[in-house]
Amino acid sequence: MSKLSIVIPVFNEAKTIHNVLEKIKAVELFNCIEKELIIINDCSTDYSEDVILSFKSANKDLNIHYFKHLFNQGKGASLKTGIQKATGDYLIIQDADLEYDPNEYNILLKPIIDGYADVVYGSRFVGGKPHRIIFFWHTTGNKLLTTISNIFTNLNLTDMETCYKVFKTEIIQSVNLKEKRFGFEPEITAKISKIPKIRIYEVGISYYGRTYEEGKKIGWKDGFRALYCILKYWKNN
Repeated sequence: MSKLSIVIPVFNEAKTIHNVLEKIKAVELFNCIEKELIIINDCSTDYSEDVILSFKSANKDLNIHYFKHLFNQGKGASLKTGIQKATGDYLIIQDADLEYDPNEYNILLKPIIDGYADVVYGSRFVGGKPHRIIFFWHTTGNKLLTTISNIFTNLNLTDMETCYKVFKTEIIQSVNLKEKRFGFEPEITAKISKIPKIRIYEVGISYYGRTYEEGKKIGWKDGFRALYCILKYWKNN
């Protein structure tokens, strides 16, 4: 039986992590695919750990693995920890906020299960799914970074910066990841684009974006880091 590893980086998401975990719990994957939840607490300073441990204790039937960094290292470092611990056939990245909907896992998995893809990106900019309308410059910046990334990788993605990326686990575990913070997205895109005969697909997903008052963390400095990473990992593997 196949298994999906769901890697969930957490930093100060006490207000949302329980709802995210409940949504993941409720998802029924097709082909009887099992779920493996890998939660990485990046040294949160709120009560995220209490919420996670309470959920884990109350759901002993779920395959939940919990890890905690002793000091804050960044989202990329959390993802690297989770990817290394994954034992599933497939792997998806799930943020601990409520911007992305776990009910769309099957949509993301289908191109891989059907034998067409090795990697699937969930695009917020294609398809007829609902999208919250906020932050013109944030959206413009994402599209600009995607375009620049495409120029160097020769891909035609519409949303390089998306959280929802699904991989065959053996592929993502073969990539030597370096970025510790929000440079993960351009780094992984650059590196998988260099894998011979890699098959990358994209599907439309919904997006329930947060404002900064609601807890959104990424900012303009991360955009400049992403640009730096696009150039860095185009030159170097």
